[in-house]
Amino acid sequence: MTINITINGEECSVGEGATLLSACRERGIDMPTICHAPNLTPVNTCRVCVVEMEGARTLVPSCSRQAAEGMAISTHSDRVLRSRRMVLELLASSVDLSRSEPDLLRWIDEYEADPSRHAMSEEATGASDNSRSPSQPPASADASQEAGTAYLPPSEGCATVAQPVKLQDNLYVRDYSRCVLCYKCVQACGEEAQNTFAISVADRGFAATISTEFDTPLPDSACVYCGNCIGVCPTGALVFTTEFELREAGEWHEERQEVTRTVCPYCGVGCNLELRTQDETIVRVTSPSDHEVSHGHLCIKGRFGTGFVKAQDPTPND
Repeated sequence: MTINITINGEECSVGEGATLLSACRERGIDMPTICHAPNLTPVNTCRVCVVEMEGARTLVPSCSRQAAEGMAISTHSDRVLRSRRMVLELLASSVDLSRSEPDLLRWIDEYEADPSRHAMSEEATGASDNSRSPSQPPASADASQEAGTAYLPPSEGCATVAQPVKLQDNLYVRDYSRCVLCYKCVQACGEEAQNTFAISVADRGFAATISTEFDTPLPDSACVYCGNCIGVCPTGALVFTTEFELREAGEWHEERQEVTRTVCPYCGVGCNLELRTQDETIVRVTSPSDHEVSHGHLCIKGRFGTGFVKAQDPTPND
């Protein structure tokens, strides 16, 4: 059964149950998303995929709103563009997005988001232009800066979510200074995949953060180290320890990396792995979200158990 809707003045047909987001993307319309993932249920937290729907008082999230007969939407009206720009500006003013997925950085550019607009006045902070740190974006949105460095949160004038990096094991690192509370990791840890429920959102408002129960250290929590939270994180808040150390040392070079798709060797389930290698060393393991077995999710062995590939043969006895 098909449903007739209108997108940006053009009539089209979509399948029953299709979301507005999928309908737009099928027609080649670039729709920004942060909290959306094809293997997770939409939770409507980021609000950058909103569209304007005829007859609706508010903008609606396209990732979760199903198409209905006769619905008419606009994906890039002035109201939609202002809303998306505001969301991106607020996120970029308080969160370190420098290691985010390329699409997120591209959208910040395309929507001309200027995070520095949300800094408090010099009178309120006592700061001047001379007090800016070298990594802080300039006040002008027209300044040319290399993607990946232009969106560090200002060190003066804006409230940020900066906090120390959590290094509590040798498998992965949690850097919540980069977290936008998209809720993907909570979903992957919960009923969407692992059913461990080791993490959730703690506190409220600007103080909200992802946390274990009572902020217990991760090794002492219910975490089973499946790493599914890493697989869905869009901003680099959760990364392999290997990747974190290479980035900190300035030795992370994506242009030299290769991705090899294979099957996990540990059991007969048949989960697919995507091995990202740099200089013949595996630096990250993911799983394709569209695979019918793994659906992007893995266990601790599939995610972290590839160290044997580089293991040295024991020295034979003389």
